[in-house]
Formats: sequence, C-alpha cells, structure tokens
Amino acid sequence: MTAAPTVELDGVSVAYGRRLALRNVSGRFEPGSLTAVVGANGAGKSTLLKTIAGLLKPCRGHVRPPAGVRCRTLAYLPQIADIDRSFPITVEDTLTAGAWRQIGALGGVTAAIRQRMTEALSTVGLAGFGERPMDSLSGGQFQRVLFARSMLQAASVILLDEPFHAMDAHTTADLLALLQRWHAEGRTLIVALHDLAMVRRHFPRTLLLAREVVAWGPTETVLDEPYRRTMARAPDGWNSAPPHHLHLAD
Repeated sequence: MTAAPTVELDGVSVAYGRRLALRNVSGRFEPGSLTAVVGANGAGKSTLLKTIAGLLKPCRGHVRPPAGVRCRTLAYLPQIADIDRSFPITVEDTLTAGAWRQIGALGGVTAAIRQRMTEALSTVGLAGFGERPMDSLSGGQFQRVLFARSMLQAASVILLDEPFHAMDAHTTADLLALLQRWHAEGRTLIVALHDLAMVRRHFPRTLLLAREVVAWGPTETVLDEPYRRTMARAPDGWNSAPPHHLHLAD
C-alpha cells in the first residue's frame, strides 16, 4: 500500500444539468483520517464521493490530487442499491477485479494473489465462498465481498457510500471492525452515513453537508451546535437555501 495522499477540495461545485448538487466545497481530508460525511437526503453526500473518485467532473473548482493520480491509490464502494447484482460472476471473479493492478491486462492470478483472496474472504467471514455466484448472496454477504475486494486493491484512500445501509447488526459490527483496522493501518477513510449515533461512536471527524459545507471538523463539535442550528433552520428536510459554510478549528 502506498502512503495515503492528502485529498483536497478547492471550491468544488458539481451540477446535474441545471441543478447544483454541490456548491463551493473546500477543505481537506488529511492522510490517515477517518471522516464521516453526513447530511439529509439530497445534501450531496454521494455526489461528493463520486467527485473525489473521479466519476463526476466539477463544473467549478478542483480536487487534488487529480483523478489520474487518485485512481491508482483509491477504492470506491457505491451504495449497494446502485450495483447490478444479477451479473453472472462468482465471488472469486469479483475479487480478481479488485486485484487487476497486480494482475495486469494479460497476466494471470498467481498463487500469491490467490492466497490474498483466500485471506480476504476469511477476514470478512466468507471463507470457502470463492465459487459462489454473486447473485446467490444475501445483502450482508454481498457487502462483505465488496469489502474483501477493497482489501485486494490495497488502496490508501477508501470511499464508502452508506456501507451499512440495511445490514444486520452482526455484519455491521464486523465491517466496522474492518474500518477501524484500515484506519489503524494509516489509510484515509471517507464514509457517507446517516446513522449519527454510529458517527459519534466511531468517527473522529465529520463533514456536515447541505449542498455546501456547513461544518467540518471534530465530530463532537460538528454534531453539536452547528448540527442543531442547521436542522432548526430547515425543518422541511433542508429544502431551504443552505447556510454559509463554517470551518471548525481542531
């Protein structure tokens, strides 16, 4: 795994047609940080992650390092609802896709890579699942495979979009433990979440979005006064104009 870079956003705005989904987002995710991205539906959480991953291009502003550099050090897990689970491949095929940088376009799966696949499946509690079709897995099993694939990518920056949505308590606990392991290894983790109790327990830093930055800093500060003030201003689900952004010192 290469050293995690600083991921910096400089005045990033993203639009879908004429609708502005993100406005003037600036800030940085420090190497090795563990950050939750929170906000109401439509606040721009998924858009932010896709922009950092290089899947969306800002209409204004920049993300650094640029997408071509980030793609070599970054893993992105979209929401499970956005993934076509009917595609006829096995668990092993899915993990092989995670190791493509080591395999190369014309290379084969070496014994060392196959051993890493076995270890990754064991780590996520799916030992012996390599030959299972992906469309035969439960939602929790499917998400565990995606986490195992991220392990094969050896990425230093990992983006996860609502990774625990509709997961059972056992799967959630196991995958949270894996996040903590990645964090201890010095990886940068940026996770879109809606469960504020989980954020308070497990995430030291939080970015609160309402299409722009409301607050960004230590979780205990962001989810205190700025959060309450923002929700009081927009009881209709944040449909009002977003407030001026506020950066919080450590």
